[in-house]
Amino acid sequence: MSSSKISNQKKGKLIVFSAPSGSGKTTIVRHLLGLKNLNLEFSISATSREPRGEEINGSDYYFISTKDFKNHIKNDDFLEWEEVYRDNFYGTLKSEVERIWALGKHVIFDIDVAGGLRIKKKFPEETLAVFVKPPSVDELKIRLKKRKTESEDRINMRIAKASVELATAPQFDQIIKNYDLAVALKEAEELVANFVNKNTK
Repeated sequence: MSSSKISNQKKGKLIVFSAPSGSGKTTIVRHLLGLKNLNLEFSISATSREPRGEEINGSDYYFISTKDFKNHIKNDDFLEWEEVYRDNFYGTLKSEVERIWALGKHVIFDIDVAGGLRIKKKFPEETLAVFVKPPSVDELKIRLKKRKTESEDRINMRIAKASVELATAPQFDQIIKNYDLAVALKEAEELVANFVNKNTK
């Protein structure tokens, strides 16, 4: 939905983790960010939704109004963006990737499935796209209810969306089955370490 053109500075790698909500991708990404040898920096997404719980602007997300988000779209400021639900936008600003590459680090994303696949399509050589698969849709619903951050209707919307997202898993470079968190974390470490240490063709 936007141009992939980014400034001609030295590029790092792009590590994408995507999954239905409640699959554990955020837990995995936070774990990887704690491993200094991987040299990763979190890509903070922009969103037009309201903050949840203790989320902090500029740390968890860049919270901007729907009007401002649409202006950024018009100005071609996004690497990728998605209207996840009506007037509920998420996206990756090109300036965010440039900020991280300027630090000499690799970018790690915790984003929705559609956004992850768009980044992979635009930067096929620089990107490792990983899909985190939950044990089951029923388990997803249990996890989402435990969060106590959303209404029953919104949870049901997420579950319906999850069924569609699970079908896209084969389009990713790797699939991590998050049935056992310790095993999933170890697998993620190995995948990312191998990728960031590999020379881009």
